[in-house]
Amino acid sequence: MKETPISVTDAARNFADCVNRVHYQNVTFVLLKNGTPVARLVPDGQKVCYGRDLAEVLRKAELPAGEAVAWNRDLKAARKRLKAPADQWR
Repeated sequence: MKETPISVTDAARNFADCVNRVHYQNVTFVLLKNGTPVARLVPDGQKVCYGRDLAEVLRKAELPAGEAVAWNRDLKAARKRLKAPADQWR
C-alpha cells in the first residue's frame, strides 16, 4: 500500500481529495505537523493489530529456548526505552 506524507495544513485544504484518494486509490496519508508524523488517514477495512491480538499470537508461539530468551531480553529493553505519552487532559 502506498503511503504519502502530507502536512496537516495541506490535508485540511484538500480534505475531500485526500478522502477520495484513500477510498478509491487505497492510498494511506501520513499527516505531518512540523515535519513529524502525528496521524494517518487510512482506508477503512484495513487490518489492525490490537495488543490483545498480539498477546494471543505470542501465547501460542513455540519458540526455541534461545530465541525465547533473546525475545524476552529485547522486549525488556524496548519497554525501558518507551515512554508513556503525556496526558493532555491533566
